[in-house]
Amino acid sequence: MLTSSADLIQQLFFRLWLPCNACFFLFNLVHLSTLYLLPMPTPTLHFETLQLHAGQQPDPTTGSRAVPIHQTTSYVFKNAEHGANLFALKEFGNIYTRLMNPTTDVFEQRVAALEGGVAALATGSGQAAQFLALNNILQAGDNFVSTQHLYGGTYNQFKVAFKRLGIEARFADGDTPESFEALIDDKTKALYLETIGNPSFSIPDFERIAAIADKHDLPLIVDNTFGAGGYLFRPLEHGAHIVVESATKWIGGHGTSVGGVIVDGGKYDFGNGKFPQFTEPSEGYHGLIFNDVFGKGGSFGNIAFIIRARVEGLRDFGPAISPFNSFLLLQGLETLSLRVDRTVENAQKLAEWLERHPQVEAVNYPGLKSSRYNGLAQKYLKRGAGGVLTFSIKGSKDTAISFIDNLKLVSHLANVGDAKTLIIQPAATTHQQLSDQEQLAAGVTPTLLRISLGLEHIEDIKADLQNAFDAVAEKAPRSQQTEGDTLPEPAIEHPVVLEV
Repeated sequence: MLTSSADLIQQLFFRLWLPCNACFFLFNLVHLSTLYLLPMPTPTLHFETLQLHAGQQPDPTTGSRAVPIHQTTSYVFKNAEHGANLFALKEFGNIYTRLMNPTTDVFEQRVAALEGGVAALATGSGQAAQFLALNNILQAGDNFVSTQHLYGGTYNQFKVAFKRLGIEARFADGDTPESFEALIDDKTKALYLETIGNPSFSIPDFERIAAIADKHDLPLIVDNTFGAGGYLFRPLEHGAHIVVESATKWIGGHGTSVGGVIVDGGKYDFGNGKFPQFTEPSEGYHGLIFNDVFGKGGSFGNIAFIIRARVEGLRDFGPAISPFNSFLLLQGLETLSLRVDRTVENAQKLAEWLERHPQVEAVNYPGLKSSRYNGLAQKYLKRGAGGVLTFSIKGSKDTAISFIDNLKLVSHLANVGDAKTLIIQPAATTHQQLSDQEQLAAGVTPTLLRISLGLEHIEDIKADLQNAFDAVAEKAPRSQQTEGDTLPEPAIEHPVVLEV
């Protein structure tokens, strides 16, 4: 379908004969349809090539090799007839950037190609992406099953915000297939996981949980933010049906823009009777039945999920991404594999260094042989166990605070996946809204520190951490120091000079 001609869409229109009051609905699909109609690189191309070329041809008017920024809210009609024809779907083009934009279109196509999906939808943030994805299939009275090993903002959205909508989030005890299956009933409509739990760094056994989803005929949704846009992990190849992720992190990679994305794997049948949103007439589109036109076996392919997410979810809730942010995220995609390779290398080296450090209680990184998730990391994460780790510093909450305050190179802020190395204390920030019991269930303690590795030289990162270790050791009461402990000197290849 990726190489179909533009004539196909015209033929389909005349064969579908939808009511004219559904024409605006179908027009909104034109933006998505370009995923199938524009020439694209063959799927056999490697990831490193797709991240540069997927979804784009040089601009035919100007010859621009870079993706142009279409920074506009709407698009001029040639004349009155042209505008009428667009709404009647007799001609195709853009109407309004909340739903469609040429710059964003390239970004969506590129991420879909990298994740191995059939279509994608960009949103204003990762939180918006996961909300739209779940809201697309859930109604009041429904529930979905997830795990407590979640990013704090996600946990709060599931527990609090969805409850206000009459939707129940059920949190399994851990992430074993058995713990998920125990919570499934006739009102369950989805299973939800993170590729790498944040900040517990748990790795689910995706194929076993996917088998549970298949057994109960449920869609499996995976937050692949820590899978780095498909470079470290592609959930759709291991049984997932829908991928969501924050593009703010590794995809963008420079801390300059916020965005999210939903990728439809095109394999789940939303016309199976569990989802009336897809099989019953849409009140918002005068009786249009999404599954009849865009479901499994349809002329457009199985794209009902992503179509409804765009034309009802994005239209009605409005979390659109700006064209400029789409452009910035495209710049990030072009170097994604290079940056992720470096951050993974740095994370592995730092984890091994911290594991030997006398002032460190424990290190949590799936790439360590001591990690309970090391086996699953080797099974699923062939290019490395990610660019983020946590460690617990010996001492108290105040020790952790003092450690952060004594860092000079590493930045203290709430983000991951940046080109720069970042640190945060989850208990006081990202997971602050959780109760003490909920924090412990998520693997968060007062002395836990999360580090997202950047692209700096590893010896400079280690030296900055060592300076902070030295500072807290000087302040620590003698009773907290172990007799005979000597702090390791970091192996610094060149001196670090930092201005305060």
